[in-house]
Amino acid sequence: MPLTPGVLGMLAFTLLAFWGVAIWALTRTLRQESRKVEMLEQQDRLDTYSPKALAELREWIERNPNDPLAAEARAQYNECVDTLETTDQHFYDWSDREIESLERL
Repeated sequence: MPLTPGVLGMLAFTLLAFWGVAIWALTRTLRQESRKVEMLEQQDRLDTYSPKALAELREWIERNPNDPLAAEARAQYNECVDTLETTDQHFYDWSDREIESLERL
């Protein structure tokens, strides 16, 4: 039984949509990772959190000071703050004002 043009069209659309999205996602990810590698080669350190993520980490630390993971979270927070203060290039979109307002915990 031969396939109808509608079925063939849907099959073609589905394959193009799947592979198109997959190739786009792979290309985007590889470009981001390439940018990270270049930054690491130039300055040996890389900011690990976006502004929103670092703010959320700080809020969690302040709400859960006695949590067993609080010390590790505090160390990661402080490491990111140190990195932001000592590097010129940042992977995430940090403004100078945001970086200046950060304090170690």
